[in-house]
Amino acid sequence: MNIKKYFSFVTGIAFAVISITSCVQKDDWETPPVKCMNKFPSPTITMADFKAQAPASGFILINTDQIFDGYVVSSDENGNFYKTISFQDKPENPTVGLQIEVDRSSNYADFPVGAHIRINAKGLRLGLDRGVVKIGSVDANFAIGRIPGIVLNRYLSGVCNGSGLDIATIKPVELANLKLAQNTDYLNILVKVPNVQFAVSELGKTYINYVGGAGVDTDRSIVDVTGNATVLRNSGFSTFGATVLPEGKGDLTFVVSRYTSSWQMLIRSLNDVKFTGKRFFFEGFDSGNLDNWFNVSVTGAQVWNIQQFGNPKPCVVMNGFAGGNNANEDWLISKPISLQGLASAALSFDTDVRYNGNPLEVFVTENYSGDPSTTVWVPLSAILDPDSGTFNTWTYSGDISLNAYVNKNITVGFKYTSTTSAAATWQLDNVRVVGN
Repeated sequence: MNIKKYFSFVTGIAFAVISITSCVQKDDWETPPVKCMNKFPSPTITMADFKAQAPASGFILINTDQIFDGYVVSSDENGNFYKTISFQDKPENPTVGLQIEVDRSSNYADFPVGAHIRINAKGLRLGLDRGVVKIGSVDANFAIGRIPGIVLNRYLSGVCNGSGLDIATIKPVELANLKLAQNTDYLNILVKVPNVQFAVSELGKTYINYVGGAGVDTDRSIVDVTGNATVLRNSGFSTFGATVLPEGKGDLTFVVSRYTSSWQMLIRSLNDVKFTGKRFFFEGFDSGNLDNWFNVSVTGAQVWNIQQFGNPKPCVVMNGFAGGNNANEDWLISKPISLQGLASAALSFDTDVRYNGNPLEVFVTENYSGDPSTTVWVPLSAILDPDSGTFNTWTYSGDISLNAYVNKNITVGFKYTSTTSAAATWQLDNVRVVGN
């Protein structure tokens, strides 16, 4: 090899390398800025005004450019929302919520919680579908069809904040109880309710049931400290389905939904369930059984039983009349209620009475013997429903202090008596023991 030619070749390579590296002024390459472009122009209508066009039944076809903004509140990351996106008009203090049907999964990847979205509804249907106002595609088989994934970007796009997708922090609407959440004004809106727990009949269960090894959609009963109840609806595909339900009470965050007239609340993940407080005792008798009670007849043939009795929901009823007025003594006695770890506690319940007879009596004991006749009971003072001669005139008992029993286990007993000449019908509901 010619030595001069060799060194000439090496020198050329080195000069080229120096020339290239000398163009780089920093140790790290800079990432070029991401250019985010809004697909749709500015909104032409508010989300509230758009939704207001929905008919009371059926649907309409949107045949003009109607563009509006919203903020995503649902997430299918954990499998509890299936091919739908729920969104509301503002990240805080929203006034309206909507749901869009989408025939694709993993929508959270493009539209995470808080994503600022813009929708052009031209060509879509707007209407009431199984109790909820939705938008979706024209479909021969469904009132509101799912928009095919390949054409979704014709109708739905993220909104840019200058460099990327605008994502806001969603602040749930804070409601005092579950009853307030059961309102059409909150459909597809993210809310938070304090002092909620799973009903006692649900304890020990998982979020979903399994049939043949496969998860199935499952309702789990929830109740708040004031006695309001509804269900938490969990998809059979939820990733948290095998998790055992928490036993405590606390804050529950959820998207409000319903199926026809049945309310069902949807969580995005287990982060929405903050049940770390001490559990309260509640019995609304909605389960249809008295598994949490001892039902003891001391005298007579009658026993407490659960009835609808013209009420919007079940309650427990005692009537001493059985083929003629008879003398009765019948007890409804709770199984042990723990007041361990509490600084204060109170008992409350609702009553309704019809016909003449003795007042219902309520007692507490620390040592239930298994026989109400041999147990040492302490009477409690409560406000009872007066006989007004009308049905369903429910009376709240007031908060009955149990402070003398904190850090103990107690049993509560309701005593019904009747005579041969007077047998009132007493209804009892929403028995609560709440502590702090």
